[in-house]
Amino acid sequence: MSQQSFKNFAFQPFLYDVIEKLKFKEPTPIQKEVIPYALKHQSLIGQSHTGSGKTHAYLLPLFNQIDKSQNHVQAVITVPTRELAMQIYDEVRKIIEFLSEEENIRAKLIIGGTDKQKMMDKLKQPPHIVVGTPGRILDLVMEGALDLYSASTMVIDEADLLIDLGLIEETDQILVRMPQNLQIMVFSATFPVQLQHFLKKYIENPKHITISGQGLVPEKMEHRLIPLRHREQADLMVEITKLIYPYLALIFVNKKEHADELANQLIQKGLDVGIIHGGLTPRERKRALKSIKNLQYQYIVATDLAARGIDIPGVSHIFNAELPKEAEDYIHRVGRTARAGLEGTAISFYSDEDASLIEKLEGKGIEFTHYDIKKNEWVEINEWNQRNKRERIENEELETEAWKRVRKKKKVKPGYKKKMKQEAEQIKKQLKNKQRQNKSNRKK
Repeated sequence: MSQQSFKNFAFQPFLYDVIEKLKFKEPTPIQKEVIPYALKHQSLIGQSHTGSGKTHAYLLPLFNQIDKSQNHVQAVITVPTRELAMQIYDEVRKIIEFLSEEENIRAKLIIGGTDKQKMMDKLKQPPHIVVGTPGRILDLVMEGALDLYSASTMVIDEADLLIDLGLIEETDQILVRMPQNLQIMVFSATFPVQLQHFLKKYIENPKHITISGQGLVPEKMEHRLIPLRHREQADLMVEITKLIYPYLALIFVNKKEHADELANQLIQKGLDVGIIHGGLTPRERKRALKSIKNLQYQYIVATDLAARGIDIPGVSHIFNAELPKEAEDYIHRVGRTARAGLEGTAISFYSDEDASLIEKLEGKGIEFTHYDIKKNEWVEINEWNQRNKRERIENEELETEAWKRVRKKKKVKPGYKKKMKQEAEQIKKQLKNKQRQNKSNRKK
């Protein structure tokens, strides 16, 4: 397919020039699905992994419907973190820069950590598009500096993160102050129950779009498991750095205290390490992100929530120093590499307590490779659960044999099934003891 596929959409002529300048050749799967419904002004709920082209799936239709002759806010894009708001606003500004002077579309970034009075002064001429965080948008609405009642579209991006960060109440208060016939487009990696209840309050019969054809995780992705065993995470990381040379690696842990501890240990061992977690002050966070973008670090230790709200380009490797508790978090973590068709590697340290998660991920179609490091070399090892599999097969064989030996009654009485089951268990126990005895004799 060529750019002709974008021309299949009913865009205004000026947008085709923008698409060409953006060097978009072909719509991504999420764009193919979302854009037609967005152009019909239909509310929708979209689910797609990171790096799927989701942002432009809603930005292009938004620009298409802006009436520049109207002097009021027409579209609101709300996201959970300032960094994410800034990234989306950068994409909005890029599109505006590609427009001709006649297409005088205005946009404003509304986030905390900026001078509120200056922002209020700038809003005296209303923008057509608002990009911001829920708290600051609501603050300016309550101050009377921002009127959203004439807006026609609301985009809620990274919606499940709004729940995690406790920002759903502010989002609710914004929607209360917007018109009833509002088009609402929601994008989220997961849909927890609280989010589902919230969406039912505001959206009737939305179009649900899930990009299943892509698979849960990027296609060009290796998922490598390494047993942690008796080793410390930092020591194992250092061993790995002698064998691979990431362009940029994200190292995930589950708590900010663990992030601080691991980052300090790795720095002491001589690695260039940055850190991103929710415990950083806004100034520390801003400084860390600037250093990351300037490629000052080769490794970044991060927590799930902190990493969800930012886009870090160029990630070649994902390390799970600690595997997450939920399968969705693993999928979101690894979605930060192998983006836009590039290759990527996810390396996960595991212990026995991670067995349930690994089984769930395998059930979702993720294929793991199994390695360890011995004498400074990668060594392929048996599957993590090979022993468990062998024991399960042996147990099933014993179960079958035990039932074969259970005496079948010619006349059955109440409770006969329970008695047969007890007899089968007794025979199975005897067979297992005999099996153990035979193994013991062979060893002698």
